[in-house]
Amino acid sequence: MLETFTLPLIILIGAYLIGSLSSAIVLCKLAGLPDPRSQGSGNPGATNVMRFGGKKLAATVLIIDVLKGVLPVVVACALGMEQVWLAATAFFAFLGHLYPVFFGFKGGKGVATALGGFLALSPLMAGAALLTWLIVFVVSRISSLSAISAAAMTPVFSLWLIEDHNARWIVLVMAIMLLIRHKANIHRLLAGEETKSK
Repeated sequence: MLETFTLPLIILIGAYLIGSLSSAIVLCKLAGLPDPRSQGSGNPGATNVMRFGGKKLAATVLIIDVLKGVLPVVVACALGMEQVWLAATAFFAFLGHLYPVFFGFKGGKGVATALGGFLALSPLMAGAALLTWLIVFVVSRISSLSAISAAAMTPVFSLWLIEDHNARWIVLVMAIMLLIRHKANIHRLLAGEETKSK
């Protein structure tokens, strides 16, 4: 019985550790910039990094954060793990980004890493979520509203695009956690105070 859970346990721990590697914090330090958690919105993610580090650095952060979600799930899939374990792997990478063990458990909102995990779990579901983000952003020019909308819709998309019932529950939990991480943004949106992107 123990052997049955050994491989999944190793994969989940590995996913969490990979997720804990905050590209925003590391790349800003290498570039001689302040810790993103002390600048702007305080979020160590691509959107905040772009405010003081520029588009190129922000794009690098975004790509790495997406890959943090993709790679562990791809490895788990290559090892023949079932869909529920793939979803759990995506969750643990996401959890690592939110609460990174290497950075005092103070991480980002997890949008890019969740997207990466969803992309490896179900490209169609991730594509639908990304399309939602894009449509909302084109209309509103508000990044947080786009992320919130995509997060809210992803569990709905999973009903058609994810076969495993338990995997769908994991997707739902991730979506709820994303919404909770955007609580301050939701308050600003309701107050009409959220900043638009140029």
